[in-house]
Amino acid sequence: MTRTSRSFRTASLAAVTALGLLATVTACGGGDSSGAASDGKPVTLTYWTWTLGAKSTVEAFNRTHKDIQVKFAEIPSGTEGYSKLANAVKAGNAPDVATIEYQMVPEFASQGNLIDLTEYAGETVKSKFPESVQSLVTFGGKTWTVPYDVAPQLYYYRTDLFKKYGIEVPKTWDEFKTAAEKVKKQDKNVRLASMPKSDPALLAALSWQAGGKWFATEGDAWKPGVNDAATKKVAAYWDGLVNDDLVQSYAGWSPEETKARTSGKTLSFLGASWSAGGMKTSMPDLAGKWAAAPMPNWGTAASGNYGGTSYGVLKGSDHAEAATEFITWLTTNKAGVEARLADLESPSSALPANPEMREVAAAKFDTAYLNGQDVYALASQQVDTIVPGWTWGPNQMDVYTAVQDTAAKSGFVAGVDAGQQKAESGIEDRGLKLAK
Repeated sequence: MTRTSRSFRTASLAAVTALGLLATVTACGGGDSSGAASDGKPVTLTYWTWTLGAKSTVEAFNRTHKDIQVKFAEIPSGTEGYSKLANAVKAGNAPDVATIEYQMVPEFASQGNLIDLTEYAGETVKSKFPESVQSLVTFGGKTWTVPYDVAPQLYYYRTDLFKKYGIEVPKTWDEFKTAAEKVKKQDKNVRLASMPKSDPALLAALSWQAGGKWFATEGDAWKPGVNDAATKKVAAYWDGLVNDDLVQSYAGWSPEETKARTSGKTLSFLGASWSAGGMKTSMPDLAGKWAAAPMPNWGTAASGNYGGTSYGVLKGSDHAEAATEFITWLTTNKAGVEARLADLESPSSALPANPEMREVAAAKFDTAYLNGQDVYALASQQVDTIVPGWTWGPNQMDVYTAVQDTAAKSGFVAGVDAGQQKAESGIEDRGLKLAK
């Protein structure tokens, strides 16, 4: 990951001043208690997440820790889940621990929703994770969350159906369009893929891959570029495919989308390193019929980060030290990584950000579903193609909502235009400087 280290670090340090983190968040503290409570009973933590394998990790942790016990609750992913977390903080009933994707760390930190974990996890983050990942969770010299995984994009396809339709795995987006045309010509009821309008994170990753930069900083001011030239190219490309009926546009992770894949009406999909685990549960009867490949590109090998998770302690928690002990076990302990992969009902294929844990994960993950393919090796290779220089913004959730809502009505180009408008107005509404 050495290619991305310097650029990610530079971007995040430049964002410190623009975020105003040093001035606005330093007061957010938390209680401590790593051992048993004063009454001799174990500390009980609440943990909210949508990530696969969460149930098995909590069960394993509770079996092996006497002084700390964890209660797990599943929440939705995406904007709905983050709204739930933010509202819980406001209401004073937030969980102790929650999953925070990298794109949401600056926003949650700047809004005061996270407890500063520097005292509890700062050294762990510095010693266990590459600089390129450290910089996604550390701002203003403070550690806000602890990384779990990185999520380079991957392309998943049905090997049997590609053979049936005579389709080669596309290496470029031009080849992807040609393959889409070939599939539709052969069967009017089948499409190469689906591009959901309800997943702004995917659109962001595709824009990242193309060289887009949705946010940047100029001194102490923010400069949004949600509709920059690279992003507009990506948005127009997908609008064209949708309008020409060359791809479907099912809602992401919907029953309709899954049914289209399982019935052979959709031959491939745009995913990430974490996608393989979900395939085993959502499409169990198709074991051995799927394979993964690098994402098609614009002529040069490149990838965006599609998601990627970290763990934070929410404002209001009285157990920051105990919560960090649980988080550290989740992210850097062999038993924690193995437990995450032990849940047969919801196995995880997330690529650990801690390089030491990748071999642990690869050894534990069942490769039979992908016909023996080592998805961890492929994903590790793609990490080195993640385009450097991307910065997440201080109002990312609102931008995502604007992109999603407008894209659903008027297409992706209109969606990123709406996202740009929301980025600009949101920055000023929060009292931050907007670059002119």
